[in-house]
Amino acid sequence: MSFRHSLYATSAVALFTFTSAAYADETPGDNFGARTIIVTANVEASAAQAEIDRTPGGADLISYQDYADKSVMSLRDTLAFSPGVYLQPRYGQEVRISIRGSGLSRGFHMRGLTLLQDGVPINLADDNGDFQEMEPIFFDHMEVYRGANALRFGSGTLGGAINGVTPKGTDAQGHYLRADGGSFNTLRGLASYGGASGAADFWAGVSADTSDGDRDHARRHSLRFHGNVGLQLSDTVETRFYGSVNHINQELPGALTYATATNTPRQGNFNGDQHRDIDSIRLQNRTTWHITEDATLEGGVFLNVKSLYHPIFQVVDQESTDRGAYARASWAYGPVELTLGGEIRIGSVASKRFINMDGKRGALTFEADQKARTAQLYGELRYKPVESLSLIAGGVYADGFRRQYEKFNMFAGGPTGVHGRAEFSEVSPKFGLLFAPTTAMQFYANYSRSAEFPGFIELAQVNSFVSLDPQTAWTAEIGTRGSLGIAQWDVSLYRADVTNEMLQYRIAPDYPASTFNADKTRHQGIEAALTLTPTDWLQLRQVYQYNNFRFRNDAQYGDNRLPVVPRHVYRAELRLGSDALHVAPNVEWTPKGGYADYDNLFRTGGYALLGFSAGATVSDSIDIFVDARNLTNKKAVGDISAIVPAAGATANDVAATAAYYPIERRAIYGGVRMRF
Repeated sequence: MSFRHSLYATSAVALFTFTSAAYADETPGDNFGARTIIVTANVEASAAQAEIDRTPGGADLISYQDYADKSVMSLRDTLAFSPGVYLQPRYGQEVRISIRGSGLSRGFHMRGLTLLQDGVPINLADDNGDFQEMEPIFFDHMEVYRGANALRFGSGTLGGAINGVTPKGTDAQGHYLRADGGSFNTLRGLASYGGASGAADFWAGVSADTSDGDRDHARRHSLRFHGNVGLQLSDTVETRFYGSVNHINQELPGALTYATATNTPRQGNFNGDQHRDIDSIRLQNRTTWHITEDATLEGGVFLNVKSLYHPIFQVVDQESTDRGAYARASWAYGPVELTLGGEIRIGSVASKRFINMDGKRGALTFEADQKARTAQLYGELRYKPVESLSLIAGGVYADGFRRQYEKFNMFAGGPTGVHGRAEFSEVSPKFGLLFAPTTAMQFYANYSRSAEFPGFIELAQVNSFVSLDPQTAWTAEIGTRGSLGIAQWDVSLYRADVTNEMLQYRIAPDYPASTFNADKTRHQGIEAALTLTPTDWLQLRQVYQYNNFRFRNDAQYGDNRLPVVPRHVYRAELRLGSDALHVAPNVEWTPKGGYADYDNLFRTGGYALLGFSAGATVSDSIDIFVDARNLTNKKAVGDISAIVPAAGATANDVAATAAYYPIERRAIYGGVRMRF
């Protein structure tokens, strides 16, 4: 579908919606002008914000209202204005997501972050993440805890944690429908219903998505379900059951050379008909006991069964089962508060690989049974010597193992019977303080350690495992958040001295990346958000990142910059109007791109993207919206797979490597939200 046809389709949606609304409700009610969104109350979001306000470090909450006028295709659309979260789309719902340089060189999926849905990790038992199973269109709000500030979730990673929270029946009663579509034959829809009766409440939603993608061989289709049922068992005990089902088919367009990405970005790779197809079922429970007014115990269990069919250099065919449990206790007495918790994840994977026969299984090349466990125990003590000052001390103990029994390897002569095993354990303390001179202003500081264990992707480069050490870091952070007059801000400065950082590089276009431990690296930067609201009809939102990631006196790379992430990233949105009618032009500016290689031979160019969104309330229960992107049809590189050049390579050699992903092409989407 061309840009012109997309504009016609969007206009038709808007005209149809206005006409329908006129006949459905000719006299606006008292709520005319209030936005129609997925929830009708904000009890859960208010409680989450109160928890963030107690955190002595970088953390923020993203409400559904912040991205309601976007065509929500990936986490980038929801987290674009979360300070410190670096997001770049690769294709479809695949994005690079990194906080403070986490998983910096991982050119696929995610590492160095804990992703949660309704407080339960969706990371696999070996701690690698697969964010395609998170459907952001379902969420009431998202919580971002950067770095060691994610201790409340038991996360001890460099990047921290992101928690997506789905609605409850008490907060989202009635029917809610959302539909949007536009460029590249994109159609997305959501239908949900929530309700409450007596001591029970329930909410359920179904989403569907289809698109040809903005590149060749980038079609995607998905169908997802998520629901929950809550029961108030007594005055002090409540429990909630969750269920999710995902069916996801995604073609992979692959990486391009720099020249191709910046001149003909639509081009894709049809070789091997590469895909990433996922079918999964997830079940979980969370039960809370309010023992006294000042003591609470929370616990839960979860199960995730997943099938992955993934034709790439070979056909990766995996059946995995992950299960786990967690518990968290909170107690307060006067100026003292104590939190203790633990979590365990145990997983098994039946892993097979086949020769890729144009996307179909050929001869078996590899078969192995993989088992993993990751467990954490954590605690935090908070003391208030005076009402405005909190002193915090805590820590995380983590241990885990990864084990593989290789049954068959075509390239090692057939049956092998080779075992690989790795065990890890680390302690990560944290110290912090939080000073609130007023109820609207806070200053904070913390010093903490993080630790990340290798997963199967890193370890199983050879059948008996590569010898890799855990990645550890000491991070110092200072910052402030609050509001004063027309301004609301959230600013953090951090420096992380990292040891044994796990870095990856491509050795061939269609071959998995290899991983090595760097000696010493340093990640430091600024995470800043500033919102100015001079009047009710005018608001300017801004986020800025300064990223300075380097080797430190490395024997091979000296003080070179780490590749991939650019030094400066700025986004802004100017919203004009009210909820009844508004338009919001936006800009994303990267003055210079990131380096593509560890030798710093080649650096990608910068870019500025212009777009806008708009929305209108046409009745008490109907909103329409428009989301236009890359209006000037800029061509540039948005993401990179890190490269280790061959000896004697030049900048031209690095640029000619197929390791670059273009930014999104020009697109326009339009949609409607309805509640009844």
